Amino acid sequence: MPVALKVPSVGESITEVEIGEWLKAEGAFANENDPVVVIETEKATLEVPAPVSGSVSQILKQKGDKAAIGEVIGYIEEGSKPSEKKKETAAAPPPQKPSEPPPQPQTPQTPPPSQPAQPTQQAQPPQPAQAAPAPTPPAPAPTPPPTQRGERIVPMTRIRRRIAERLVEAQKNAALLTTFNDIDMSAIADLRARHKEAFQQRHGVKLGIVSFFVRAVIESLKQIPQLNAEIRDTNIVYRDFYDIGIAVSAEKGLLVPVLRDADRLTIAEVEKAIAGFVERARTNQLTVDELQGGTFTISNGGIYGSLMSTPIVNPPQSGVLGLHAITDRAVVRNGQIVARPMMYVALTYDHRIVDGREAVTFLKHVKELIEDPALVLLGL
Repeated sequence: MPVALKVPSVGESITEVEIGEWLKAEGAFANENDPVVVIETEKATLEVPAPVSGSVSQILKQKGDKAAIGEVIGYIEEGSKPSEKKKETAAAPPPQKPSEPPPQPQTPQTPPPSQPAQPTQQAQPPQPAQAAPAPTPPAPAPTPPPTQRGERIVPMTRIRRRIAERLVEAQKNAALLTTFNDIDMSAIADLRARHKEAFQQRHGVKLGIVSFFVRAVIESLKQIPQLNAEIRDTNIVYRDFYDIGIAVSAEKGLLVPVLRDADRLTIAEVEKAIAGFVERARTNQLTVDELQGGTFTISNGGIYGSLMSTPIVNPPQSGVLGLHAITDRAVVRNGQIVARPMMYVALTYDHRIVDGREAVTFLKHVKELIEDPALVLLGL
């Protein structure tokens, strides 16, 4: 009996999706909950599982087609997986070549008796040697074909179109400004070197650096609440909760899943949540709910080698912190020039709600907490 494969509800604000790649072709078998087709929304790429075990009997929507929430996009014929029967075919005998007649004996050819024998040729005097012909000049090489200069037109995915819209929206509607600082990462590097093995053994996840920045950002947001607020019409909405967005890169584009109530999470819980975000982004398993909201964003371009950049605020948020690559640089400590692992950090903020003094104070406090991690643990 055919069972309809419908577009599931993926969020309150989403009414239409775009069909992506079909992971199961018509006639292919899928177990219940196996991914069958990929759908793309404005915020995420999701996999639709099979509602029952069976074979895909009909595909109604192809890649690139639009479909409404609840619309039927295919059918699955419910049933168990057919057993695979080995086909035994007898090996055909090799084709035989047609028999060839036996070779006929050859008889020596003798001149007919009536033909006189040829006279013996007399020796001729040697002829003078002829000059060798002049070498023929080589033919000119063929002209190489011109370099091909082609173009490929690829339609933008729904996620990429939405990312573009939001970035342009942020540039148009907000007064964005960026302030910079640099942070000595020596204390964090030393702490990780001493405890990373024990941390991973106990919690089953690596100890990174973003979790420390999450804690430092939350403590700094408590001091500068404007960066945890948003402009709504002619009002400023201040929040007393901290939902921190963590930018992660996926094949379809940049995604920003959100750590809900991040101020209540331990360092280990933050690391586990980030590792889960990265894995689900890679396998298209992030839900729309995980990608909605957020009061502040952290973007770590340093994992790709970025030394410095100006991140763009994710509207309607008022701030984003950009992290960058850690490099050994010469700095002055106690009157001496020494090498330290340094990181540039950048805070982009909406100048309509955050003044320069508050932005610099926020970034300076983040710097202080990272350079002395005990302050983070003590909540100072």
